[in-house]
This record gives sequence, C-alpha cells and structure tokens, in this order.
Amino acid sequence: MAASEEQFHSPTLGQINQGVLVNRVREFVAAEQERNYRLIIGTDSLPNLDGQVYLVTAIVLHRVGNGGIYFWQRHLTKKMHSLRDRMYAEALASISMAQHLEHLPTLAPMLRDNIEIHVDVGEFGPTREMIQELVGMIVAHGYSAKTKPESFAASKVADRHTIPGPKLAFVPVTS
Repeated sequence: MAASEEQFHSPTLGQINQGVLVNRVREFVAAEQERNYRLIIGTDSLPNLDGQVYLVTAIVLHRVGNGGIYFWQRHLTKKMHSLRDRMYAEALASISMAQHLEHLPTLAPMLRDNIEIHVDVGEFGPTREMIQELVGMIVAHGYSAKTKPESFAASKVADRHTIPGPKLAFVPVTS
C-alpha cells in the first residue's frame, strides 16, 4: 500500500488521512511563516515473537526554536532475520516517506529541499558498523542524515509508537 493510501496518526488529531496531514502542516507553517522549519523523518522497528517487524515512521515538522508537530504510521512487515535487515528497512522506509512527501504539490514549496532523515544507529552498540552505509545511502538519495544521539525522530518519536504484537501482550502475575 502506498503512503498516500494509508492512515496517519497524530497525538492531537487521532487517526487522519493524508489530506488532513497536509492541511495541518500548511496551517502550522502559515501561523508563523517568518520562522525556519525542518521536516524530519525517522523510522524505528520492533520485532514480535513470530519474527515479523513493526515499522513506525515518524514525520516531524520542527519550528526551529519553537516546538513542532508530528505524525506517524505503523506497518507490520515480513520476518527479518538480522539487525542489519531491520536497520536497512528503517532507513528505506524513511527515504520512501521523504520521497512521497516532497512530491506532493501542496507540500513541495514549503519543504524547499529541507528534509532530514534520522536513523536509529549510533557510535556505540551493535549498529555502529552500519553508520557509514546507511548515512551514505540517505545522502545518495539527496537528504541529510542524523545518527544517535541527534536522531530523535527515530530513537524517540517513532520509538514511542512501536508496539508489541498480540503474542507479547502483558500477562499479570498473581500471587
């Protein structure tokens, strides 16, 4: 399913379609047109017990120096057998969303090639070997890239909305 056919979520508006997202972005920018804005996209993932993976892509519109708004989408994908597969899936999901948004006629003038992609990799931990590969892929697509600790759209915003599958549901312990 293409991003345009799917629902987005907003912490303030609930479940919305692409048209509502675009209108909300336009209203947010129009309220303070003299400000600078950054459109930031980041994806995080969480595998369930079956090996399928929840991918959550966050779209953050940051009004520099004065807050922002965000939206997100969640997808359940096929099994991924390695951390490298998940990191590539996250980066490709963010790139795909960036490409989709920058080609929307109503958003293109506001974006002015100012899209940043945040990847959930950092200098410490098991993802450190992938930094150059993933950043290189993002830059090759024409976007700037941020990694941990600066990649808040992936490591904080999208991460907040990854949920475990039904097989990981909480089971209370009784005495």
